[in-house]
Amino acid sequence: MEDPTEAPAVLAPKDDLKPLDPAVVRVWGIKIGLGMALLCIAALIVELIWFVKGTARIPFVISGSVLLLSVVMAIFIPRLRYRFWRYELRDQELFLRRGIINRVSTIVPLRRIQHLDVSQDIIEKEFALGKLIVHTAGTRSSDVIVPGLAIDVAETLRDTVKDYILEDTL
Repeated sequence: MEDPTEAPAVLAPKDDLKPLDPAVVRVWGIKIGLGMALLCIAALIVELIWFVKGTARIPFVISGSVLLLSVVMAIFIPRLRYRFWRYELRDQELFLRRGIINRVSTIVPLRRIQHLDVSQDIIEKEFALGKLIVHTAGTRSSDVIVPGLAIDVAETLRDTVKDYILEDTL
């Protein structure tokens, strides 16, 4: 007799999900750092204006705080994102799990895929990384992105899914 408190095997989570390429931590850190640099420059300009006007009581406290926050975010956020990002190509679906605070599990049925892209931006290209962009039928959340893949892994994944799509239509 089965134990009623035990979850069915179908609902049990799989632990064999694949992590992203570790180089994505540096890529995400650089991207966060560049975005936060703009915020630091804006804070510095505001504080310089206050300093020149004589309204600043303690100079450069805000811009220094923003700089410290930026460094902390550029170091820790990418590591946390990497820790919780996993994916797996299964028989009839692409499964994704991600999220630092809010964990999201996404299942993309392969038969719903319209087309596939492998994309790289300038920073990803320097680290030989890319992202697989899966365009599905429908309007809500119709683009699913798997970031931080080695470019050859992204292309292999794309070709494998493409082969499944072509076999399924025949």
